[in-house]
Amino acid sequence: MKLINTLGLLLGAALAVQAPAQAQSYPNKPINLMVPYPAGGLSDIIARKINVPLAAELKQPVIIENLGGAGGAIAAQKVLNAPADGYYLFQGSPNELILAPLAMKAVKHKPDDFRLIQRMAMAPMAIVASKNFPGNTPQEMVAEIVKRAKAGKPVNYASVGIGSFYHLLGEEMAKKIGAEMLHVPYKGGGPITQDLMGGQIDLFITPYGAPHVHMAKEGKIKFIAALSPQPQRLIPDVPSIDQAKELKGFHYTIGSGYYVKKGTPEPVVEALHRALTKVMFDADFRNTMTAMGQEVGEALRLDQTEQVYADEVKLYQGIAKSIKLEAQ
Repeated sequence: MKLINTLGLLLGAALAVQAPAQAQSYPNKPINLMVPYPAGGLSDIIARKINVPLAAELKQPVIIENLGGAGGAIAAQKVLNAPADGYYLFQGSPNELILAPLAMKAVKHKPDDFRLIQRMAMAPMAIVASKNFPGNTPQEMVAEIVKRAKAGKPVNYASVGIGSFYHLLGEEMAKKIGAEMLHVPYKGGGPITQDLMGGQIDLFITPYGAPHVHMAKEGKIKFIAALSPQPQRLIPDVPSIDQAKELKGFHYTIGSGYYVKKGTPEPVVEALHRALTKVMFDADFRNTMTAMGQEVGEALRLDQTEQVYADEVKLYQGIAKSIKLEAQ
């Protein structure tokens, strides 16, 4: 019995030494970057601008994995099913980590299952429409929504899933206008854009970038309104949503960040934070993101990330409560 106890103590001590040692040698193999939407959408495009400079900083390949569905919750759960060792990095936003658990009973993860490492960019938002949608301005859009609701044929709008930020904004917009709209959930922005160009979708409230601007210039889609009080840099001729009196003040942006499973060793978190912060200051990366319409802000210190994430949780849970979002 004494021998067994001694062996147990020795094994425990060996494991206790091994874990910090593994953390200190991080990374010693490729890192997976989980994108919770299919290839082709804005999230995927951003990931493919980050993975190369991030790999250079970490001196290991960063492999992108696209996994859509359930508003990003399937991808989030896959990260949580992996060890908390920093080899699964999650590219996310309030959509997947805060709102999905509030909207879907099947989603079991909670916001505090994840830890924010760094906030990389803020995306401007706009309302885009099918090229054949009758309205071209915020006022005309509102008039069309009201007209079709009265006729029993409501305008539809797409989102990346039930309970996503864009779903909530659609519900909030319909509430402000006082007319029914039909929500059509998808697995990601790529498929939405295809159906928007095909005319199956009327409206999409979304972050946007240079690819959307290019499609609009080609006449494949059109911008209706910028969700800001003034015109935006990439779309200076698109009017502010404030031009529709029903939607005055309907201003939103959304940020993308990088997260790990809670419980990841601190040396690993520090290594990832250093690498992501260096990428933020890389001139090529900043120029690329700016050209795409993304705003790269000030880097967060590691000791700021916890409060920033807690503030986001409070904000988005408040939005969900305001429209009486119920889990389905």
